[in-house]
Amino acid sequence: MSANLRTNKTPRYRHNLPQLKGGLFLTDAGQETDLIFNKGIPIKAFAAHTLLPDERGRAALTNYYNGFLALARQTNTGFILDGQTWKAHPHWANDLGQTIDEIKAANQSSIDYTAQIRDAWDNGQHPIVLNAALGPRGDAYAPDYQITTNEAEDYHAQQISWLAATQVDMISAMTFTQSEEAIGAIRAAHKENMPIAVSFTVETDGLLPSGQSLADAIDQVDRETSSQAIYFMINCAHPDHFPDQLSDNNLQDQKWAQRIKGIRCNASRMSHEELDNCEALDAGNPIELGQQYKEIYSKMPWLNIFGGCCGSDLRHVTEIARAILSPQNR
Repeated sequence: MSANLRTNKTPRYRHNLPQLKGGLFLTDAGQETDLIFNKGIPIKAFAAHTLLPDERGRAALTNYYNGFLALARQTNTGFILDGQTWKAHPHWANDLGQTIDEIKAANQSSIDYTAQIRDAWDNGQHPIVLNAALGPRGDAYAPDYQITTNEAEDYHAQQISWLAATQVDMISAMTFTQSEEAIGAIRAAHKENMPIAVSFTVETDGLLPSGQSLADAIDQVDRETSSQAIYFMINCAHPDHFPDQLSDNNLQDQKWAQRIKGIRCNASRMSHEELDNCEALDAGNPIELGQQYKEIYSKMPWLNIFGGCCGSDLRHVTEIARAILSPQNR
């Protein structure tokens, strides 16, 4: 099949995202940490798209996704299926030894591959949404500079334009650490008519690395983008890191809280700095994590997207699904 034909494939849900209508959706977990530490698959510079040209790496990715999609089928939930695009943007070109053209091609290849996985599992009963992860410019664990909204818009516009030409349904700005960068990414996506969600990461004190609270960050982003993000999420933080952010007994009356639709937590309680320097995987306790998700869900019953992040794997998402889908939560 020619590249042009692949590029022209029509997105399935881009203009009618099913998770916006309700129903529960699962995601995968800590893809990179699971493959590296549990499966023994090295990933260059933590960039999962580098696995696709390698037969062993591609097979490991396929097996990884198959486990989560099987879980979604067993639990009768929808699924948000991520492409391997989190680090497929120019900031990482030197680390990856790739040209801009090669990174552009990697975005296309990632979505083509992920669409094949989707098609293999799609039985028409529960939607599988094709999502492209958009990573921040710089290190999400150790952000080293403040980016302006204009810089962020100019920077992310390039990758977003590449993704807009694929069959991907949506974009998720993952592990974003600055509200200004989120604003820029949203503006760039809006110009491409691409739906975009924003997932912030927080430190052990529950605040963004900038010191901003989740409430203030979401309010600022919505205010400066006319609420163009389809929703917000929290990822790459343990539930113990942000309980104070969710301690208000009247979260249902807080507009910023209502804008959060999903969580993808780390398995470990370690800080980002500790995780960055850790040579062994801290997988935490899957059952305990599931119960913590259940507690969050009891406070925020409008949440409908659940998965994992660093250190988590299929065991964790299985326990999360079990806890969320328990009879008392239905």
